[in-house]
Amino acid sequence: MRESARYLTEGLRPHVCDGCGTTVLVKKNSPQHTSVQWQSDTSACPRLGPLVAGCSALRDSIERAVRDGTIEVPADE
Repeated sequence: MRESARYLTEGLRPHVCDGCGTTVLVKKNSPQHTSVQWQSDTSACPRLGPLVAGCSALRDSIERAVRDGTIEVPADE
């Protein structure tokens, strides 16, 4: 249990969405896999709703942060 909790929380970094200013915790596990934990209710995002699975503005904002080095992607082992 402790190992899985550490996997879920270790390496999370605060990220402010370029689109709406909502702060989330983000960790890139690989170029394809991104973990996002909301620090507030998801209603803080004006683009999310009951029929919307994700926020494209947040995804784009995270990808920009990866490109500029603010959020790191672990190197392949």
